[in-house]
Amino acid sequence: MPAKSKAQQKAAGAALSAKRGETKVGDLQGASEGMYESMTEEELEELAATKRKGLPEKKGED
Repeated sequence: MPAKSKAQQKAAGAALSAKRGETKVGDLQGASEGMYESMTEEELEELAATKRKGLPEKKGED
């Protein structure tokens, strides 16, 4: 499933980085914390790989 906003794509990227051990889990905040705990690495990869062109900054901003 592709990301629905730029904010969601960024949060998924941060959570994915922590899952891979590239950043500290303690540095995560907000949505990225929840994503880290509830999603698999494959799910995070799919969200983080979404192209940002044409996405709203936040969900609901069309």
